[in-house]
Amino acid sequence: MICTVIRFGFTLLPQGERGSKFAGAVGIAAGAPINLSEISGHPDAKWGGAVMAALQIKNIPTGAGDDIKLDASYAKGDTKQVISTSAASPNFAMFGGTSRAGAYQSIGFGATTDAVYLPAYLGTGGTGDLKLTEAFGVRGAFNHNWDPYWSSSLFGSYSAVRYGGNAADIATANGAFCANYVLGKVTSADFSCNPDFNIAQLGVVTRWTPVKNLTFSADVTYTHLDQKFSGSINAPAVTGIAKPAAVYELKDQDSVSMLIRAQRNW
Repeated sequence: MICTVIRFGFTLLPQGERGSKFAGAVGIAAGAPINLSEISGHPDAKWGGAVMAALQIKNIPTGAGDDIKLDASYAKGDTKQVISTSAASPNFAMFGGTSRAGAYQSIGFGATTDAVYLPAYLGTGGTGDLKLTEAFGVRGAFNHNWDPYWSSSLFGSYSAVRYGGNAADIATANGAFCANYVLGKVTSADFSCNPDFNIAQLGVVTRWTPVKNLTFSADVTYTHLDQKFSGSINAPAVTGIAKPAAVYELKDQDSVSMLIRAQRNW
């Protein structure tokens, strides 16, 4: 049996207050006021949207109740439909080791935004309009039931966020982001700015259900952050994280996590 689902979604970004961030402001509340907000004006509202297609294949020969699930999504100005949690679209900031001389550690990050806004004030060169972010992703999982009590799933995902344009063109989302990102930072001679990124995950989870509505599970997940910055930056201390002001190499990051869970449903 094959089941298919196609879904469409739309969102309105009103005057830069939903889903947009000042260019380069990772983790700062959308539309956060600054001392120049009074003379910054505001961008016109823009529509964003997303489309998703899903496929489920049942009654496969590996066993009773086994299935394969696949979906793909594309969004422009509605990134939550591609990368999200139950609460909000996450920003990624991952630290690791480095072999670069003079660097304290390495960092890789990706900002998931619906749009970029750089105010057109005081000669910044910003165009003062919303530049929508594009995103696309694919996800899949294979579930196998070993017996009535044990089951396992192999799952994976790949998502990409694209800002469009280039760092040298401030009239594009990429250029607006980078113009703000480098402010107040000392960069290396080989530094290059590009906020585009890809995030990929591969994992396996095994569940044991000894009685109805009680499940114990363990899953292991590998995550790879493919970021597009290069070189190094002399960054200030990271708010909320015990990281000092230091030189950080900009490079891709990898992590492996394991989660043990007990779930009881009533």
